[in-house]
Amino acid sequence: MSAPYIRVALPADEQELAVLDRATWSPLHAVMPAPQPPYSPFFDERHVPEDFLLAELGGRIAGYIRVVPPTRLAANAHVRQIQGLAVADEARGKGVGRALIRAAVEEARGRGARRITLRVLGHNAPARRLYESEGFKVEGLLPEEFLLQGEYVDDVLMGRSL
Repeated sequence: MSAPYIRVALPADEQELAVLDRATWSPLHAVMPAPQPPYSPFFDERHVPEDFLLAELGGRIAGYIRVVPPTRLAANAHVRQIQGLAVADEARGKGVGRALIRAAVEEARGRGARRITLRVLGHNAPARRLYESEGFKVEGLLPEEFLLQGEYVDDVLMGRSL
């Protein structure tokens, strides 16, 4: 099994990313309702290609991760936040998620960040285990922050130093 090839997204990747994003939607990690036609563009003024790292396997996009400053404030410009991670079903178990997280850490470090943070739903045990295995620690908890499919779900804040 070859390692995923990681690169920055390009505007031309929009359609393939949009299809992947819709295909990977799940209440395990999404707080927004399932996407319905007509679909919004994947890229917009807040979600630009340069914010996304892609993983390719066999020349196809197998996953993405979005890494951005958490706010526009100068006071926390030293922090980057993971705001989205998706892996195609057929690429699960092939190291794509781990490779994307590691690339995000390196990208954040390369941009001068001292910390990287994320939010993950409390019931998403597989993602929490993956993040923990890559050095992220639980730094906060918002109990019952979301009502998803009739169940209250915690919002878990995780982070690590770079």
